[in-house]
Amino acid sequence: MSSHPPDNETTAAERPRTKAGQSEATIAALVRAARELFAARGYAGVGTEEIVQAAGVTRGALYHHFPGGKEQLFQAVLVQVSVEMTREVMSKAGAAGDPWDELVAGIDAFLDACTNPEIQRIVLIDGPSVLGWDVWRAIDAEHGLGLLEQVVQAAIDAGQLLPQSARAVAHVLLGALDEAAMVVARADDPAAARAEMGQTVRHLLEGLRGPKPS
Repeated sequence: MSSHPPDNETTAAERPRTKAGQSEATIAALVRAARELFAARGYAGVGTEEIVQAAGVTRGALYHHFPGGKEQLFQAVLVQVSVEMTREVMSKAGAAGDPWDELVAGIDAFLDACTNPEIQRIVLIDGPSVLGWDVWRAIDAEHGLGLLEQVVQAAIDAGQLLPQSARAVAHVLLGALDEAAMVVARADDPAAARAEMGQTVRHLLEGLRGPKPS
């Protein structure tokens, strides 16, 4: 007697995995297509029909996975870009030697990322206007505030920043970085703006630094 289950049982067991795989592939195709189009022409310049055609799916598939339509899909794209950006910043900051250097390297990596046209368009220009400031800030804080607070706390513990609330410092720094990023994204010369904003944020950071060893 065969040890294999009947064909109908095998199909039933495999069906959920196959359906889930198809859903993931459809979502990935939509996000990939929308990301490319949004980065190239901006949210307002892209229609849903163009997105589904580029993704190779139906309009019904778009609204099945993203009931909120283009705006919800844009949010998914923004989150994906933000996660990738955060990982890149963490990678560069993590290579630094101590908490202070990690903080400086992370800030530099963040401002460097803000000269990337895709990040400028999706995260810094369209993000706040499409999703609204509160939603945009919530996404920004979710992917950056906690990490920034950890590094600030480590710098305080190491005596490299004055004793104070790490969370308060992280909020102030994140706000300053967000504003600096907006300036870079909208500048006629992003490279020059990035250099100016980097120097300004560094001066702010130096003001929070503890006394240097004699």
